[in-house]
Amino acid sequence: MGSGGREHALAWKLAQSRLIARGAGALYATPGNPGIAEHAELVALDLATHDDVVALCGEKSIGLVVIGPEVPLVDGLADSLRAAGIAVFGPSRAAAQLEGSKRFTKALCDRAGIPTASYAHTTSLGEALEALGRFAPPFVLKADGLAAGKGVVIAETRPQAEAALADMFGGALGQAGAEVVIEEFMHGEEVSFFAITDGAIILPFGSAQDHKRVGEGDTGPNTGGMGAYSPARVLTPALRAQVMQRIIAPTVKTLAEEGMPYSGVLYAGLMLTDEGPRLVEYNCRFGDPECQVLMMRLDSDLGEYLLACADCSLGSLQPPRFSDEVALTVVMAADGYPGTPAKGGTIEGIAAAEQGGAKVFHAGTALAHGRLVASGGRVLNVTARGRSVGEAQRNAYSAVDALDFPTGFCRRDIGWREVEREAASAS
Repeated sequence: MGSGGREHALAWKLAQSRLIARGAGALYATPGNPGIAEHAELVALDLATHDDVVALCGEKSIGLVVIGPEVPLVDGLADSLRAAGIAVFGPSRAAAQLEGSKRFTKALCDRAGIPTASYAHTTSLGEALEALGRFAPPFVLKADGLAAGKGVVIAETRPQAEAALADMFGGALGQAGAEVVIEEFMHGEEVSFFAITDGAIILPFGSAQDHKRVGEGDTGPNTGGMGAYSPARVLTPALRAQVMQRIIAPTVKTLAEEGMPYSGVLYAGLMLTDEGPRLVEYNCRFGDPECQVLMMRLDSDLGEYLLACADCSLGSLQPPRFSDEVALTVVMAADGYPGTPAKGGTIEGIAAAEQGGAKVFHAGTALAHGRLVASGGRVLNVTARGRSVGEAQRNAYSAVDALDFPTGFCRRDIGWREVEREAASAS
């Protein structure tokens, strides 16, 4: 379920599963996109109408539903499917509050002793302005609810913070900004860590580093993500063990004890501080574009792991296997993104881009009069592998340069931190 680059990557990998391949089953996607249509039969559904989703699953004898985006999870679609006896990969509405409410997650961290930034939860502009005095700049301001990746502002000065708060409480983000969490700014390098769980057993599922800012050198406004690479080697085995022990395991344990067991993928945004890893935020689905690089490296059968999470049999599987190679993805966005993107621009050259082993995932595309066009802000995820981040970066940009997308742009420095570290270690 879904229509972006994350869902294209999931469909591409699921199509290779023993559950689907060799005529063992069929793969459906809703609403999908032209790239997903290469691997699945597209069906039209309103994901907000749960009865229609349940009815289609009965009609098609669906054995597993994989929910890609966060909105239907927060809306409780997984609960409706489970109530109908349909296996589903994704958490319940109650557990999905980890992503749906910043306040919920911060309070859970307090109860479970999970290391994170100090914070203040505010419900009015006046309360937020008063709370600013308890923090030093830069100020981290987070809309409590879902805001399509636009709900976090890092304000360098108090006037900037006051203006951003006025926008949030003034309705710029709709209901998502009705409550705002103000956080301490954490110093360090940010990485993403993934784990899958059936509510009891937890297995690590790789790491990545995303690039949120629209401009090179991590400048400009935040976006949904302009590129990523995996693995994030700065997250060493020792640090991964700390994350599992101090962050992931207490989260799963606390949610289970409080009557809302978590089933699905836990995507932990982490800050590697001088005091150790600290939680920045949780997402209750695979990241986008992190999912694309994870799927490019995954050697295990994705379908087996997602089904095991859904039917509470994850303990029967070994940790998933990932390639030792690096995967790197570059987001091709439409001009104007992250503001108002230019839609309708034609896209050509995907076959040429994929000749060297790269994979182009569709994130915001459509067909118009038989031609592929841009239909969203983030349009393509050009993804490649290599023996190092530097090699994967060269391979990905070689594929980018083979595309013909005149109204698109990309950052040219995805993976720059690790490329610098590789160069330093080689000298």
